[in-house]
Amino acid sequence: MSDKAADKSVDGTVRVTLTRSLAGQLAGIRNSARGLGLRKIGQSVVVADTPSNRGMMNAARHMLTVEPASGAAASLKKRV
Repeated sequence: MSDKAADKSVDGTVRVTLTRSLAGQLAGIRNSARGLGLRKIGQSVVVADTPSNRGMMNAARHMLTVEPASGAAASLKKRV
């Protein structure tokens, strides 16, 4: 997540991939990754580009890859 403007996508969604293990991380970092829906290394999810999701991505930025989601708005799962 080096440049916030580059991470924003046209349809308001981003693809987040877990690149490192959650083991050994602080509880807040683990909870942020879990809150984004990430469980396993290499797993990718498409989430809405909202301030709350941005905060979770920022908390775990050292273990995530964030990129614009191209045409993935249909696969976006609404989380309650």
